[in-house]
This record gives sequence, structure tokens and C-alpha cells, in this order.
Amino acid sequence: QVQLVESGGGLAQPGGSLRLSCAASGFTFSNYAMSWARQIPGKGLEWVSGIYSNGSDTYTANSVKGRFTISRDNAKNTLYLQMNSLKPEDTARYVCAKSRLSIATIMVRDYDYWGQGTQVTVSS
Repeated sequence: QVQLVESGGGLAQPGGSLRLSCAASGFTFSNYAMSWARQIPGKGLEWVSGIYSNGSDTYTANSVKGRFTISRDNAKNTLYLQMNSLKPEDTARYVCAKSRLSIATIMVRDYDYWGQGTQVTVSS
């Protein structure tokens, strides 16, 4: 069965960095776009970044542009999110999601599997 397992979250200081990973299994990883989204209690889902199946294109939310970088290693079936210059407002639960498509979108309906997420807390 499809599994998406995030790791790499934790506590970081403002200005610090974290690298999130999402290990995928149970499907042909290289055929599907993947995205990162984040959830803040009491707020809705915010799309963070997405990447096409072959890594040829990405999108990044304006709120993290220039600070976060999405990448994938199709040989390792792993999705990454490099987060630099972290801010307190980046505090959230970060989840990875598998698209039904090869192109990354920001429509929830285009995603069929979601991980459990990893908590990122940015605080001094």
C-alpha cells in the first residue's frame, strides 16, 4: 500500500535551517508529482511547494519563496524540503502529498495520499 513517511522536523531558532524528507513506497514514485503543505491549528491547509514527477518544474508559495527549496530523488523514492532562514510563522505541521498527476498543482482534489506530517517549530 502507499506510504508517505515524513521526517526531519523539530525545533529550530529563527534564521535556522531544517531539511524535511518524505520517504515514499507502494507506488512508482517517479510517475507522480509531489507537494509539501503545512497545517496550523485553527487555520487551513497552506500549500508550500510542489515538484513535477521528473523534477523539471516546481512551484513555491510566495510566503516561502527564496527560503525553501523542494527537490526529489526518484532513485531513492524520496521528497525533500530544504528550509532556510526560518521564521516563527513557519511553525506548522508539514505534510507531503502524492498527486494523481505528473504535474504539481494546488488543488486538494488532485492529491490522493497524504503523510502523517512532521512538526516544525521555530522559536528562540
